[in-house]
Order: sequence, then structure tokens, then C-alpha cells
Amino acid sequence: MIARLRLLALGDIGIVTALTHLRVARPHRADAARNYDAILAAARVAFAEQGAEAPLEEIARRAGVGIATLYRNFPTREVLIENVYVTEVEAVCATAGEAERLAPRDGLYAWLRRFVEYIGAKQPLAAGLNRESTAYLECRRALYAAGGPLLERAQRAREVRADVTIDDVMRLTSAIASGHFPRADQRDHVLAVALDGLSTQPE
Repeated sequence: MIARLRLLALGDIGIVTALTHLRVARPHRADAARNYDAILAAARVAFAEQGAEAPLEEIARRAGVGIATLYRNFPTREVLIENVYVTEVEAVCATAGEAERLAPRDGLYAWLRRFVEYIGAKQPLAAGLNRESTAYLECRRALYAAGGPLLERAQRAREVRADVTIDDVMRLTSAIASGHFPRADQRDHVLAVALDGLSTQPE
């Protein structure tokens, strides 16, 4: 597993490539590829609005395709949910490359804020995920591999506590992201307090 994480940590391109095999292959024909993309985009919105039980017929309608086309691309609801999840994880992992261009602590915290936003937005989808599936477990490892080098860089700069691991940090931020807050600004405040606790010096 260590070798796997090192491969994933090579950069955002490596992470995205490493997750590609988890997705249903995108068709080569232009019209079929457009339908594939439209279904994923419609599913992303529908699951966010209605949860994992959003009607597949409604997703097909929003995508502008027939239900047979949806099933031809994504044979089951579970497959569609996993594909939406994987594409979202790829996007979060890719932002680690952008974070590397910032100062060490700023880059880590910017990426963690993006991670928290992602987890918060995906709560309705989470109920439909199989937490024991290969896709879920590999996506989890990819997120750790994306954040790990950012944490290590901030620790080498002595801007973040040396006694925390990426597992500590991901569990902390995941708990905040999954919590129920009456307002988004309260969640952001709690996250800021937690991040202050990681710092070796005030921001």
C-alpha cells in the first residue's frame, strides 16, 4: 500500500490517472461521449438535490437522453453513484496541485477547506455509497495521498505541528464536514478553530 500511495502522491495528474480505471469507460464516439457527460452532470445535480434515491428517469430527462441510454452507460444505480463519486474525488485531488503553488501552510489549509466543502456537498450522495467497495476505498486512499504531501511540506516548514499524521487531519476535517451546522459560516468557523490548532504559529 505504501508504494501505491507514493504513486498517487506524484501529483494531480498521477492521482487522476490512478482513479480512471474505477470509472465506466467514456465512449469514443462524439455523440455517445456527450450523452455520457450529460448523464454524469445531471446525476451530480440530482443526487445533491434529492439524495441517492433520485429517480433515474428524472436524471435521464435532465440529461436529455432516454432511460435506455442511461442504463447502457451505467447499468445500475450503484454504478452511477460510484461514477459521480469518483469524478468528484478526482476534482478534489487535482486541486492539490494548485495548493502546492501556495505557501506551505496556506496550501494545506486551502486544500482542506476544499475537501470540507466537497464532503459537505456530498452528504446526500453518501447514503448510496458502499463503504466496502473497491471504488470507495481507492478514492479514500487517493484523497490521503493528495493531502499527505501538503501536510509534510507544511511540517517541514515548521508551520504545522509535527505530531499529526494525514490520517489525524483527514479524520478531523471529515468529522467537521459531516457535522450538522445550522449555517455554513458556523461550519467554516469551527474548521478555522481546528486549523488554528494544527498551526505552530498564528495565521
